[in-house]
Formats: sequence, C-alpha cells, structure tokens
Amino acid sequence: MTSIERTAYPQFRRLTSARVLHVFFTPAEDEVAWARERTETPEALLALLVDLKCFQKMARFCSREEIPQAVTDHVRHCLGLSPEVEPDHGAARTARWHRGQVRKRLGVTRDPQRARALAEAAIREAAQVRNHPPDLINVALERIVEASLELLAYSTLDEMAAAIRTEVNEGIFAGIVVRMGPEGRQRAQGLLNTAGSGGRSMFNRLKKPAQRATWSRFKSQAGYLDEVDELGDTAYWLEGVAPGKIADFAGEAAAQDIDTLSRYGDAKKLALVACLVHTARMQARDDLAEMLCKRAASIVKKAKTELEEIRLRQRAVSERLIGTYRTVLEQLDPDGEAASQEPGHGAARAVAAVEEAGGFAAQLSDIEEVSAFHGDNYEVLVARFFRMDRAVMFELAGKLDLVATSSDDSVLAALEHARAYHGARRDHIPLPPPASGEAGDSGLAFASGNWRRAVTDRRHPGMVVRRHFEAMVFTYLAEELRTGDIAITGAGEYADWRANLLPWEECEPLLEGFCAGVGLPATAAGFTERLRHAHLDAAGALDAGYEDNADLVIGEDGAPALKRRRGAGTPQAAERLAEAVARRMPERSLLSIVARTAYWLGWHHHFGPASGSDPKISDPLGRYCMAVFTGGVNIGPYEAARHIAGVSARELSMVRNRHIDLNKLNAAIATVVNAFAELDVVKAWGDGTAVAADGTQVETYIDNLLAETSIRYGGVGGIAYHYISDTYVALFSRFIPCGVWEAVHLIEGLLANKSDIQPSTVHADTQGQSAPVFTLATLFGFDLMPRIRNFKDLIFFRPDEHLIYPHIDALFGERGRNVIDWKLIERHWQDLMQVAISISEGRLSSATLMRRLRSNSRKNRIYKVFREVGRSVRTVALLRFLADPQLRARITAATNKVESYNGFTQWLGFGNNGVLGDNDPAEQEKLIKFNTLLANLVIFHNALDIMDVVRGLVAEGWLITADQLGAMSPYLRGHISRFGAYATDDLTRQPEAFNPVLKEVDFTAPALAA
Repeated sequence: MTSIERTAYPQFRRLTSARVLHVFFTPAEDEVAWARERTETPEALLALLVDLKCFQKMARFCSREEIPQAVTDHVRHCLGLSPEVEPDHGAARTARWHRGQVRKRLGVTRDPQRARALAEAAIREAAQVRNHPPDLINVALERIVEASLELLAYSTLDEMAAAIRTEVNEGIFAGIVVRMGPEGRQRAQGLLNTAGSGGRSMFNRLKKPAQRATWSRFKSQAGYLDEVDELGDTAYWLEGVAPGKIADFAGEAAAQDIDTLSRYGDAKKLALVACLVHTARMQARDDLAEMLCKRAASIVKKAKTELEEIRLRQRAVSERLIGTYRTVLEQLDPDGEAASQEPGHGAARAVAAVEEAGGFAAQLSDIEEVSAFHGDNYEVLVARFFRMDRAVMFELAGKLDLVATSSDDSVLAALEHARAYHGARRDHIPLPPPASGEAGDSGLAFASGNWRRAVTDRRHPGMVVRRHFEAMVFTYLAEELRTGDIAITGAGEYADWRANLLPWEECEPLLEGFCAGVGLPATAAGFTERLRHAHLDAAGALDAGYEDNADLVIGEDGAPALKRRRGAGTPQAAERLAEAVARRMPERSLLSIVARTAYWLGWHHHFGPASGSDPKISDPLGRYCMAVFTGGVNIGPYEAARHIAGVSARELSMVRNRHIDLNKLNAAIATVVNAFAELDVVKAWGDGTAVAADGTQVETYIDNLLAETSIRYGGVGGIAYHYISDTYVALFSRFIPCGVWEAVHLIEGLLANKSDIQPSTVHADTQGQSAPVFTLATLFGFDLMPRIRNFKDLIFFRPDEHLIYPHIDALFGERGRNVIDWKLIERHWQDLMQVAISISEGRLSSATLMRRLRSNSRKNRIYKVFREVGRSVRTVALLRFLADPQLRARITAATNKVESYNGFTQWLGFGNNGVLGDNDPAEQEKLIKFNTLLANLVIFHNALDIMDVVRGLVAEGWLITADQLGAMSPYLRGHISRFGAYATDDLTRQPEAFNPVLKEVDFTAPALAA
C-alpha cells in the first residue's frame, strides 16, 4: 500500500495551527444560520457545522475519530457553546439527512460508481506517462474533485492505482521485450552476469558517472560510447514509451544490484535494463560533450597562460628594441646633439647603432617575435596544446551526430572540411568553402579576427594552416555546444533544447491561465506596455527624488556612487533576550532532534522503495532517521556503523541508495518547511514572501565532471546553492559546478519549491543576476532584486530616446544610445510565452535554457529578446536600488541570512572534514539535500525550544516583544551535541506533542528586525 502521506489525499495534519483553524474551520454567519435552520439541538448544530467545515477542506466526510479535537473545540467556541456540548447528529437517519444537506449546499454529488469510473480512466491515462503510485492517485483526486463528486476512500484509490499501474506497465514491458528481439534480449541478460569482460560487470558500469576530463579519461569515455551503443538500438526498443516512464524505470534499475534485479520477472527485468541502457547511452553522449567542452576550455586556458609567460620573457627583448630605436632616432634627429657634431653622417651612425645591437637580421627577428604575440592573440598558441587531444576529438566528431539548431551551420561545415583533410600531412590545406547562405568567399565568417589571422598565411593565399584551423574548429565546436547552437542527436542535456518547446498551438489554450497565474498581460502589446511603464516610472521616481536622496551621487561621467550607511545595530533588550534564551536552551543531540521531528511531522513517510510501495524493512522510522542523520552530518555508512550501535553499514547503505532519492528528499524538506511556517515564533522573522539565494563552496572528491577549481571560493569541488526564506528556513537546495554562473540555477529552484511558502521577491548576490535571468524571473512573476556590487559598471538603458531627465540623465550615457527596443520585445513576445509555458508544463528545464542563453549565443533569436527584456527589468531594479535605502537594507539582511545559513550547514556537515566523499554528482547533490533536511529539522526544533524558553521567561516577568524575537536567529548551536557515541534510544521514544502557539507574545504588528 502507498503511504497516504506521499499523496495529496486530504487528511488532517498532526499539527493543526491557529491559522489553519481560523482560515478553514471558522463558520461564516450564513453557514451558522443555514445550520440552525436544519438542527434542533446544540449537539446537532455542532455536528452539522463540523461536518460542513471538514467537508469543505477534505472533500469527504471524516469520522469522529479522525477529526482533531482542536477543530471541534474551535467550531464549538465560534458558536458560543459550552465545553460540555459534544457533536451528535442524533438518529442515524438524521445523520444521513445532514450529510445530504452538506452535499447539496456545496454542490457535491455522492456517486461512487461514477467516481470510480472517472478515477480509473484518469489513472489509466496517467499511467502511460507516470509511474509512481502517489502521482496516479493524485491525478484521480484532481479528476474527481473537478467533477464535484465526493471522494472515494483512500484504500479504494490505492488498490485501483496499483492494479492499473501493474496492468499498464506489464503491457509496456511486453512491447519493449518484443522490440528488443532475441539478440537484444540476450545482450540485456548478459549485462546481469556478475563478471563481464576484464572481471567487471557492465551493468555496474552503466550506473557509474563519468570521471574527470583528463586526456586518458576522455579517450576512455570515447571507447565507452562504443560499448553502450553496441548493446542495441534502444531508441527503437523504447519507441512510444513516455520519457518520464523511461526515466523512472531506469531509476528503479539503477537502485538495484544484479542479485535483486535478477529476481524480477523476465519481462520487467529486461525492460528495466533496456531503459537503463538507453539513459546510459544518452548520458555517455552528454558526458563526452561535457568532457570535450572542458578539454577545449583547458586548452584555451593553457594558451592564455602561455601567452602571459611569453610576454614576461619578451619584456627584456622589448626593452632592448626600444633602446636601439631610441639610439637610432637620436642619430637621425637633425636637431640633435649627434647631428651638430658630425653633420651628414646620421644614417651611417644609425646603421652602426643597429649593427652594435646585433645586426638587422637579429633586430628584425626580435621584432617579429614580439609582434607575433602583441595584443590578446592567444589563438596562435592553441594548436600546440590541442595536439594531444586531436585524435580523440576527430574520432568523436565521426561518432557523434552533430546538428545545427539554426540555419547557420558554418561551424559544422568547417568541421567537415577539417575531417576531409584529417589525414593530410602537409602544413596547409585549402580554405573551406562558404557554408550555405554564408557571405564571403570562404567558410571563415564565423571566426573572430584573431582566429582568421592565426589560420591564414599571406605567403599561401587560398590556404589555411592546418593545425591552427583544426584547433579553431574544435574551439568553436565546444562553444556552440555550450550555447546550444549545435546539438547532439541522442543526447540528453546536449540535445536540441528547442525540440522540447511546446508547439504554439498547444501553448495558446494555456496562455490565459498561465498569464493570470503569474500576473502578466496576455497580449504582446499589454506585456510590452507593462514593461515600458515600469521602466518610465522607476526612472521618473529616481529623478524626482534625486535632490532629496542624500546617499546617491552621480558623477559627471554618469557613474553612480552610494554613500555607505551604518547599521542600526541590535537593541540592548534584544541582546539580553538572545543571551537569556541561549543560556536556557535544553541540551539536544542531533539524532534525538531527527527522531523527535519524525514522530511529530512524519517527514520520513516520503521515503520508500523505487517501486512506490510501502517499505518492507523493519522499523522504517528508525532506519530513515539514521539515514538522514548520517547523510546530513556527512558520515558514510561504514563510518556510521562504527559509532552507532544496532545498525550495519550494508543496511544503512541500502536505505540511502534504494529508498531515498532527490525527489523524496525534496518532498521531506517541503513537509518540514510547511510545519515550520505554522509556528507562531516564525511571524517575528518574516512572512515568507521573500527568499534569498546564494551558494557556498563545498569540497568534493575530484574524479568527476562536476568538481572544478573555484576562482571565487578557492579549493576544488562544487557549489551548494541554497534558497533561504526570510523566515530562516531553507526552501530548496541544489549542487552545481563551480564554473557555472550561479544565476543559471536561480529560477529553477524557485519553480521546484513545492512547499506552502511561495515567495514573490527574490534576493541574490551579484552572481545571481544576468539579463536573461531577470527576464525569466519576470515571466514567472518573481521580483528579482539582487545585491549588485558592480552596479557602477553596468549599463543603464533608456526607456525612450527622446526623454531627458534633469538630474539622472548622465546615468544613461550618450543620448540616442542604450535605448530599449520595445518593438523587438513586442515582435518576439510569442517566443517568450512559448518558452515560459514550456517550462511551466515541465517540457523544458529553466537551468538548461539559462545555460544556452549566453552572451555569445549569437545565432539565437530567443536570446536576443530575453536579453532585451532583461535589460529593461535589470535597469528598473538598479533604479529602485539607488532610490530606496530601505530596499538596500532588506537585500543586505536577506543575503546575510543566507551566509549565516551556509555557516550553520557547514557546522552540521562536519563528517569527512566537510568533503563530500562520493564521485557521483547525483550522490553529491543527495548529500547536500540530506544536509538541508537535517538543518531544517534543527531549525524547526530550535524554534520550538525558543518558544518554550520564552514562555518560561514571560512567566518570570519578562516583557518580550515580537521585535526582540525578530532580532534572534534559529541557527543556535551551542546546546547541540555533535560528537561521541550516538545512542539510539531516542529512535523508539515517542515525544509529547509540541505547542505551536506562543500566546505570550503579541505578533499582530511586529516591526521585523530584518
């Protein structure tokens, strides 16, 4: 049976907060009047209204045992009834009549047969594209509610989903096995042999990620591509199977070892292996493309480093040449001292000076050497470092099916030209012909001026230097793979992302609903006018208030400068309260915090086997608590088994690998966030409408494609990117490479946040902004307001070329330049909406889009409109930033919370000296999410302890305000024990219920410290 907690089936939470009671269970006056007309006793009145309010929330009638006492008490209090009155309909016939009246009032019909038919049809349709039982149950729930029918029992829906899912999957498995044919089935079965070639199992190799992009690993990965491709034509095997099903089946296969997978039925086993092979083939292409890009970047970096070293070596040569030139000029100067002493002999003296400096040949040679590397022309040095990778790159070019994603295929044409002369031994080859539609008389139009000079030779007209030409082609190939201008057929991340866009015909029916949801006009003209007015208003407001703005100074060159304001500091009363709370916080162990919150919140119910069924392990709560604790503190299973009695490394590893994945961790985190939001003390810290995103460097093992040396942070590893609510809790987290601009992932995390806290304002550091990111934030209704340290260096764009501002006009630079092209935005509005709706419908990842929309996406029309909208929105953000000191203070406070959170999570993740001990990027991200979940559990528990301490202080006579609590942080750690032998007694000790209400403090109008 599927855990009800993993579905959207309505049920009462273990915690029923005052806010929930007020919003959902307070009877309206007309509802009370309606109920009084249909009842004769206080008991029946109470019973009818409790049923009405519960049905409004649950879409079904709840048993008396299921309804929390707090709900009954709240409705009784609203009715003004005495505490002795208990809900009682009276006779069974009266109870049935009351239920009928509730259905009639709410417009709901009780028709189990029709509800079953609707649910069955919905589940059968969804099972073609979804695999997890909770998802199928949720689809049925949505369809039943839409039809205004009373919900079926959960057990009915669960049994229906399990039966239909099994039936649909068996049909899919059978079709896959038939298309595999005898040879394909034999190869798939062969993967499950425990010892393959060289004593290693190919099945296990399929599950392993690529290693770091060294030359030997690059070459080995190219060979691995041949191995996985030889396993079969998986695209044909899986024809007609939804991508989501393939991903789920592959994930289930990857979660098993050979022994457990061999116990599956033959059809299911072979089908799961086929899906795993398919994803491995896609991943192999992605990994090769990533390696190629990293190798190309490394080669360019080496060339630039070599150029700097050459310049240092040539400094002495340049100084000698300057000295010789000065001597020659002195000898030739008709007004100089030498000419007055020996008139008419200047030329001879100049020649003598050159001869003395080494002669004409030596001087010309020195000049050639210096001029060869004058300027930023590292391109001529790339070829010498490209030599080692040449054979592998040409081999890849023949294996990968590369396609241009626009009509401009000039780089691919140049690549084909290079491949045609790959075996040539001569130094020069003919110029490539122009690509289709390309101007000019050669196929070098895509190259920069430096590259053209590097590959051509005036002494060999109509020819190019082969080694420089090859280096140039692969450098541009890597760049266009990054920008998405070239895609790889059969890849995943490097496939043509435009193919994932919904056709406009499918977007049009969704357009009005999407725009209403994000608060945007649903027409091109309306959208453009909204942006234009916002731009004009922001510029006008800054100009009008400039003379009263004591912080802002705009120089004659147009550069803005802001005077630094001193912080207000923490009030003395708040400091005294913080010290008192810290002293009185009860001692806790991390393991006890994890166990207590599991009992209270049930976050562990989101975990379970990949099949979607309930876990069959003994003591799932205890096992899942151990997994979260050890993963959160960054202790591996074998190290944990040494310190924790009663658990084996194998058992712990099995739970972490087979029962917990990234999606389940996200769901558990959301459960904790929702419970945290119901605590009264949280009101002192924020209202959840703002979030700050920032990253911190985390060291990892280096033998993987994600680990890189961070210029910003130092060290080798990746970036733990966190989204921290203004209430201090983490809404979401990601693990991203150091070499990626953090803004790429900003919006994706916001869209992936499924908690009840849905912020509308987003703060980030300087790394969290770029023009396309501002556009994407606007398209999804987010107000992006980052802390921009380099605002002096950014361009302020004019809303109108004819407008002149008396005070701030210099900000916008020269008149007539840097003007927003509103016509371009209106013309390509459809492209914007198509991209946004495709992301909203799950067809396209926002991170994939942002990675492709780079400043060098020269062939991408979508980039151009994203850049233009972003220019306007970012300029508005800059103008608001300069105009509003309170806004700047809020941004600083929000980003400071993220930095405090980063320190808190690093303190929690003390194991292995903070180094993530896994080379699999997916496992590395899982460890980051374990750490995020653990941090949120500690934050939640700290908030409860803070409230308990505050209750005690108030009882002693302290006067405590919401402002004072707002100056505190729940990142307290002095009372928490991290080290030593970990006792497991708390795993079986059920705690008392907690109290979410802090009535001792008035939270009605707190002036939040943040």
